[in-house]
Amino acid sequence: MITVKEIEKLAQLARIKLGDDEKKSLTKEIDSILAYVDQIKKATVDVDYTPIPGAVHNVFRSDVARTVSVEGREALLNEAPDREGEFVAVKKIIAQE
Repeated sequence: MITVKEIEKLAQLARIKLGDDEKKSLTKEIDSILAYVDQIKKATVDVDYTPIPGAVHNVFRSDVARTVSVEGREALLNEAPDREGEFVAVKKIIAQE
């Protein structure tokens, strides 16, 4: 069972102000929610978890560094709006003070 003190602590952490009526109301509501969660924890489910053929699943691949040929690099750099040597030039976004 949640107490009014715990509700006050939660309200302080959330930086909200609650009236006395709201605190009492919240204790009842949170208690009913916690009771429902306890019921869900006790529930047993009998489900067959065998994979379904053709079902969607996540496929991982190893992360491998690849080199780009000089021609490919030049083609990419030529597509950039602005460049400085072998790099793409971008607008400065960090202000120095």
